[in-house]
This record gives sequence, structure tokens and C-alpha cells, in this order.
Amino acid sequence: MAETLDRLLTESRDRLKAAGIETAALDARHLISGLLGLSLVALMTRGGEAVDDADVARVRAAVARRVAREPVYRILGEREFYGLTLKLSKDTLEPRPDTETLVNCMIPHMRRIVASKGSCRIIDLGTGTGAICLALLDQALEARGLGTDISEDALATARDNAERNGLAGRFQTLRSNWFDKLEGRFDVIVSNPPYIQSKVVEELEPEVKLHDPAAALDGGEDGLNAYRAIALHADRHLEADGVIGLEIGFDQKQAVTALFVAQGFRLHDSAKDLGGNDRVLMFQRDGEGGSDR
Repeated sequence: MAETLDRLLTESRDRLKAAGIETAALDARHLISGLLGLSLVALMTRGGEAVDDADVARVRAAVARRVAREPVYRILGEREFYGLTLKLSKDTLEPRPDTETLVNCMIPHMRRIVASKGSCRIIDLGTGTGAICLALLDQALEARGLGTDISEDALATARDNAERNGLAGRFQTLRSNWFDKLEGRFDVIVSNPPYIQSKVVEELEPEVKLHDPAAALDGGEDGLNAYRAIALHADRHLEADGVIGLEIGFDQKQAVTALFVAQGFRLHDSAKDLGGNDRVLMFQRDGEGGSDR
């Protein structure tokens, strides 16, 4: 008897549930819809349709990988972020919904700068998949972006993502450790740097610890190494009316703010993520317009 979508979905969910995967039902739906090119609605409304043997085998192999705690979107090889479909690779962090908070916060500043200057130059430090920079470029045709990373694999992935989303003409990459190889100034500096304390990395869930690149997670003994490096040299690369936007760990607002204040910046604004945790800090040069929050 040929497998149907309904039976395959039930089988997949039950295997994941038996393995202790808390999001078993959701993961099963995303795996099957992603692998078979079906929308979630189609998966629900076409449950009686037969699935050929090759597709059944692909789904079962993917479920086995999820049972081994590989994340769903690593298995699928891509993930949606801010309306863009982004390819993942071994040296890129999987973009999370919380990072969309940073994009939301930076869009008004980017548009303000475009309205004032007619253009906006963005740099994304530690770009990974290119997620943050590409999402911003997608929101303003006048913006140009540069993504930096220490990994050639990540930079190649970011360029591929720019190409597949029609943004390659306005996006470039540079291999650099933070500001080391950079010249010139930018209107917007953004980054989601590694911010987890080294001792905590080993305690992370297997989905993160075993599959996200360590360089994108480990922020040093106190989790602040990347912020120190960015704060130390940001003034040389930020335009006078520019803005810096950073993703932070839930308990790092005071510490990161202190690092930037010590280098002549002021906290312009901050934002919480969907879970109510501090997630984004925005800085301007001390004395620039705007109000502290």
C-alpha cells in the first residue's frame, strides 16, 4: 500500500515524539512540506494523496537526522528570514526570528539616512548568511551593503544568498576580523556577534552546540570579546549621523552599553525580542540627535 501524506506525517511525528523532540508535530510538518515542496496548507488539505517511494525514503532519512538532534532548517538547507529565503552552510549561524528584531529597529534609521543623503552605506560585521544586511537592502533600493566575515565559506554563502534574492548588485563581501581590513565610513553598522560565554557553549542544546559554528557562538570568557573589538574601532568607520545596531544576549544590556559609552557613544534606543528579553541596542556618537531610552 502506497504511503499517503497523512500517514507519513503521523509516522514522522510519532518517531520524533518518541525521541523526545518537544516540537515533534511542528518539525514533522516543516520537514515534509520543505522536502516535498508543499505549503503547510497543502500538506493539511491533500493528506489522502499518495507519496512515491523515493520521497518517502527522503522524508524518513530526514526524520532520522532530526532524531539525532540536527535542526530542521539545517536538514532542509535553507531558512526564511524577513521574507528572504536564505541558504545555510557549515560556517553560518542559522538566522533566528529574534534577529528580525534588529532589522525592524534599523529600517527607520536606514530610511532616514536615505531621505537625507539619497543613499545609505551598510556594513554587517560577521555577516554569516548575509541575513541582516540582505534584509535591510531588500527594504531600500538606495542602500548598498558590505558583509564581512572571517570564514570564506560564510562569505560564499552570503554572496549566493544575495544572488538568489536579487540583491547581488548592491552587496559585496570582504574577509575581515571585525574592522581589521576595512577602510572608509558607513551610515549603518550592524552585527549579531558571538556573545555566549565560553563555559556556557558546552551546555547548549545539541541542535546549537553540534550544528552552529563555534566561532559564531563563543564570545569569550565573559561573552563580550566581539563587542569590545567593535566598540574600540567603530568611531573610525561610522559617519557623523550614522547608527550602530547590535544584537545582544538577554543579560548584556548594561555591560555592552558601558563598553560603547567608554568609546564616546550614547545609547540611542533599545528593543526587546518576542520573548520579552533585551535583544537590540542602538548607538550613535555622543551628542548626535535622538533620545535615550
